Amino acid sequence: MKLSFLGGAEMVTGSCHLLETKEHKILIDCGMFQGDSDSGDLNRNQFDFDPAEIDFLLLTHAHIDHSGRIPLLVKRGFKGKIITTKATSELCSIMLPDSGYIQEMEVEWINRKRLRAGKPLIEPLYTIDDAEKSLKYFEPINYDDIVKITDEIEVRYKDAGHILGSAIIEIWVREDNDRIKIVFSGDLGNKDIPIMKDPSYIDEADYLILETTYGNKLHNTMENTLLFLLDIITHTVENGGNIVIPSFAVGRTQEILYMLNMLKESKFSKIKDIPVFVDSPLAINATNIFNNNQDLFDDETKELIKMGDHPFEFPNLIFTKTAEESKAINFHEGSSIIVSASGMCDAGRIKHHLKHNLWRGNSCVVFVGYQAKGTLGRRILEGEKKVKIFGEEIYVNCKIYNLNGLSGHADQKGLLDWVSAFRKKPAKIFLVHGEEDSLNEFSNLLEHNFDSQIEIARIGETVEIESRIDSRTIAPGKSNIVDSIDVNLLDEMNMILDTLKLAVLNNDSSIDNDKAFILAKKMENIRSELEYINNIISNR
Repeated sequence: MKLSFLGGAEMVTGSCHLLETKEHKILIDCGMFQGDSDSGDLNRNQFDFDPAEIDFLLLTHAHIDHSGRIPLLVKRGFKGKIITTKATSELCSIMLPDSGYIQEMEVEWINRKRLRAGKPLIEPLYTIDDAEKSLKYFEPINYDDIVKITDEIEVRYKDAGHILGSAIIEIWVREDNDRIKIVFSGDLGNKDIPIMKDPSYIDEADYLILETTYGNKLHNTMENTLLFLLDIITHTVENGGNIVIPSFAVGRTQEILYMLNMLKESKFSKIKDIPVFVDSPLAINATNIFNNNQDLFDDETKELIKMGDHPFEFPNLIFTKTAEESKAINFHEGSSIIVSASGMCDAGRIKHHLKHNLWRGNSCVVFVGYQAKGTLGRRILEGEKKVKIFGEEIYVNCKIYNLNGLSGHADQKGLLDWVSAFRKKPAKIFLVHGEEDSLNEFSNLLEHNFDSQIEIARIGETVEIESRIDSRTIAPGKSNIVDSIDVNLLDEMNMILDTLKLAVLNNDSSIDNDKAFILAKKMENIRSELEYINNIISNR
């Protein structure tokens, strides 16, 4: 079995991994490269495989750096199944056609220049029609269900807490009488962010492919982030300026609305009457999909909605759909909060708002998400004093803020806690989805804390996935201590465990509750181990 890293390795965009067994070829994500000047060429390059030979695409989530080349994959011959969660499938139904629209518009603008220069015209990477055709290959599955996609391969999707529908993917492969478990983290969410649940923990893996977007950084707390945002808005409004928030249409926009709702309803708030414009048709459609999937919200958000305080509904919240409504924002009298896409400022309506506000000393731009190398957002965040937007040089005179506490990615501590939660650690961990400094620092941290082999995945690299001989990879017919285990022990363990838990809950004075609780947790782990062994025996 082989695993190839074809995108999202030594970088943060273009996520794409190819898993090859003797019988099948499986892609994990097929994302678009973003940011650097050569990203366009990378997106247009031929795939490092024949798309027609891919049997399955396992999609972790809908963000374009993970899903954005799916229409191109289909355009070039893919006819397999795209397996993902229901929410991810619904979000892709709006995001991929929107991406196709952007491809068409950008190529139209480029071709006008090429025509004047006497150069040959180019075609868009894919069109709206291509994107819509790709949607028929999506097959949604539920979180936590183990799905058998072939006789040898099973998958399970667990909530990654990154955006609506995002998933950690567990893959079990039987090959050469061995059973190997590979886990792809996808993008792991930041704990305690609005709306989303915390990332699910995974019990065990033989191999782990782990994102490291913020492997060298720690995020601010949510409480401090809220206070910081309130201070930014209050100060800017007092000076008569606008607050421009470049925001990813899916996930981050909804979280920003949640926070603004909290700030506006605070009895100390001075910003109750400030209008909030959500200027992104994609974000508006995505918000509707969020509303249709409230079962995926965290308990706190569900409770707010139950009490009648919906985070996406508050006074002076204005959703602008048409181009005319968008243009009118820049002629609004008085201060306003403008939430617009794209989050990295390379496309969409946000560029118009930056053009109208970057030069204003009393306005500000608040970044609320990761900015890839080479993007307009990254250049502004790193302090460029002059940027070109729509061919016009704009001076950056406004204040620039970075609200990193609202990141949708786990920080260094979050990543380390997540790996620590594995009861049986992976034999090998491949680090992906990170820039050089982050990859190197987090690699060193993992090597210091765990016995697993740590490897930074290299773009274009192919590695062998070998069997791991331990209690999890037992070949049928071979003598092993497992054969001597009485599987009825499971029932006995369950009974003991339930008795102990009952004693703790009822404050039974005959047992030391603290010791009982610790013992119960240990026995719960033992039960999980025995269940795994029992499954192996049953499947022989």
